[in-house]
Amino acid sequence: MSAVGSLSARFFSTLVVSVLIVWASFVAAIIDAGNQNDTGPADAIIVLGAAQYEGRPSPVLRARLDHAAELWARGSAPRMIVTGGRGVGDTTSEAAVSRRYLSQHGVPEGKILADTAGLTTSQSMVNARHFLGAEPRPTVLIVSDPFHMLRLAILARRLQMIPRLSPTRTSPISSRRGQRARYVLAESIKAPYALIVGAH
Repeated sequence: MSAVGSLSARFFSTLVVSVLIVWASFVAAIIDAGNQNDTGPADAIIVLGAAQYEGRPSPVLRARLDHAAELWARGSAPRMIVTGGRGVGDTTSEAAVSRRYLSQHGVPEGKILADTAGLTTSQSMVNARHFLGAEPRPTVLIVSDPFHMLRLAILARRLQMIPRLSPTRTSPISSRRGQRARYVLAESIKAPYALIVGAH
């Protein structure tokens, strides 16, 4: 092998090792963020949407909403923001379903702001920030599944919010090891993208 070829091989090997180290660091950070449990105080609780079925929250969404209702009962924040638009073929939005569910579980409807337009995590976080107006660096208590927490924290900071992370522990995703691993692997790509690109 020529000197140039040897140098190229070493460079490629170093690049691969570096990428793997960075990737492993993100996986570890995703797991660490998912293990946090901050309960406030905050200026608002943000609940990320998930699937709904004909006006009823899916088990994943219900787990998030139940956890958010517990945080509300503790007095963690004075208002709630629920997110999630209407998917193809749906007759209502995830946010509308979430608002109705929470109002039936102890959260006054007038204290719930519903983002019915966001169709992605990034859009939902941008819209949630708009609800908070010109407040400088509001503190937000973010509720979703554990795998989701790191990316949400990144997006919150990019949007000039101070994130507190309080993932639900009762989601079906958390109880299924294989499914949980798939989501973590997906987030190991999405979280770096959010860090580089930000919310859009």
